[in-house]
Amino acid sequence: MTSLSVGLRKTPGGTRLSPLLHLLILTQLAFNIGFYAVLPFLSEHLGQAMGMAGWLVGLVLGLRTFSQQGLFVVGGALADRYGIRPVVLAGCVVRIAGFAWLGYAEQTWAVIGAVLLIGFAAALFSPAVESEVARQTVVHEETSGGDRTRVLALFTVAGQAGAFVGPLLGALLLAVDFRTVCLAGAGIFVLVLAGHAWLLPQHIPGRERVQVRGGVPALLRNRRFLALCCAYGAYLLAYNQLYLALPAEVERAAGSQAPLAWLFALSSLLVVTAQLPVTRWAGSRLSLRRSMVTGLLLIGAGFAVVAVARPGDWTGTAGLLPAAGFVVLLTFGQMLVAPVARAWVPDLAEEGRLGLYTGALSSVSGVIVLVGSSAGGMLLDAGLPVAVPWLVLAVVPVAAIGLLPRR
Repeated sequence: MTSLSVGLRKTPGGTRLSPLLHLLILTQLAFNIGFYAVLPFLSEHLGQAMGMAGWLVGLVLGLRTFSQQGLFVVGGALADRYGIRPVVLAGCVVRIAGFAWLGYAEQTWAVIGAVLLIGFAAALFSPAVESEVARQTVVHEETSGGDRTRVLALFTVAGQAGAFVGPLLGALLLAVDFRTVCLAGAGIFVLVLAGHAWLLPQHIPGRERVQVRGGVPALLRNRRFLALCCAYGAYLLAYNQLYLALPAEVERAAGSQAPLAWLFALSSLLVVTAQLPVTRWAGSRLSLRRSMVTGLLLIGAGFAVVAVARPGDWTGTAGLLPAAGFVVLLTFGQMLVAPVARAWVPDLAEEGRLGLYTGALSSVSGVIVLVGSSAGGMLLDAGLPVAVPWLVLAVVPVAAIGLLPRR
C-alpha cells in the first residue's frame, strides 16, 4: 500500500481528512495525469511531425508557460470573487477544448491557440484548488490538531504521482498517434469535469466572496509576502535547472540524453515515497522558516556537488554520479521548500484573498524563473571555467535564505 493511499484516509499525523480535502487532493492527481500524458511529447511532435524550427518550438512552449504561470494571479482573484466551483469547472472546459484543438491543429497559429488555452486552463483551476487546499489545511489544523504542512505534502505527493503516471499513459497511446494522446488527455478532463460538477460544493463554509478590485495594491505593499515570493522564485529557478543545466551535463557525461529519463524517474519516485516521511520529520523539528532554509541549503549543495566534480571531466557511469547526486539533493530540498511555502501563504495573505495570494506566489516566482532562466542559459554558454556556472547557480538558493521573512 502506497503512502498516498494511506495518506488519503489520514494525514501523517493520524487525523482524518475532510471529504473536501480528500476530493481536492485527488483532483491534483487527476489534473497531473491528464496534463503529463500530453505535454512531455509536445516538443517532439512540433519539431518532428510538424517540422517547426527549434526557436519556434521554444516559443510555443514558452507561451504555454506564460499563459499558465503568468496568469495564476488572475485565476486566484477570480476564485476569491466567484468561489472555486465555477472557476474549476470553467478551467476544465477550457483544458478539454485546448487538448482537443491541439490534437487536430496542423498550422502554427492553431498550435499556438491550443497551447494558450491549455495554459490558461491551469491558470484558472490550479490557484483555485491550491488556495482552497491551503485554507482547508488551516481549518484542519485548528479543528483536528493536524499539521497543515503535512497535508500540503500529501497534495505534493498526489501531484508527483500524477506526473509519474501521466507520461507512462501518454507513451502507450503514442504508439497510435499524437492525436490519440491529446484526445485521451481531454477525456481525462471530461471525467474530472463530471466528477467536480457532482461533488464540488456550491458554497464552502467560511469562504466569503470578495471584490476583485483593491486586492493587488495591498498585496504589493505586503513586503513579507513579496519576500516569500522572491525566495520561492529562487527555488523554482534552481529547480528549473532540471530542464536546462542537467540535460547539458548528462549529454556531456553520457554522450546522449538517454539517462535523463532515469534521473527524472528517480526524482518522481523520491517525492512519492519520501515526501511524507521528510515532512513528518521536518514538522517535528523545524519551523516553517527553518524548513525552507534547510531545503535551500540542500539545493545549493546539489549544485556544489557538480561544481566540485566538473573539473575532473568524468564520463560514463562515473560522470553521471554527480548529476544523480544533484537530482537527489535538489529533490530533497524541494520536499522541504514547496509544501512549506504554500503552508506559509495563509499567514501572510489578506483576509478573504487567499486565492489572489496563492496565484501571485506562482506568478511572481514565474517571472523570476523566466528572467533567471535566460540568464542561466547565457551563463552556461559563456565559455567560463567548467565549475563556475554551477557555483553561481549554487549561490542563488543560498542567497535566497536572506530574503525569507521572519515568522
